[in-house]
Amino acid sequence: MVIDESNVKKRILKDIDIFNSNIEKLPIIENRMQVKIVDLSKMYAKDSKSYLDKGDICTSFSCISYAHGLLDAIRTLNGVSEYV
Repeated sequence: MVIDESNVKKRILKDIDIFNSNIEKLPIIENRMQVKIVDLSKMYAKDSKSYLDKGDICTSFSCISYAHGLLDAIRTLNGVSEYV
């Protein structure tokens, strides 16, 4: 199977935009552990962009997927159901 890298890159960039949109809608988190997890999710999203810029689309996709997962956990714990 041949993978069209340009389409994968577009998908990753879209996922990064979706992550950023969802993080903006997150309510203020005061629990220290949850704040740490939110910070980790932001770092993974930033890493995703960095790996994408270096041409490592596999690691980039993994990073943004992990960032979404962490954010989803925090959103679930805080009763946030609205998604982009």
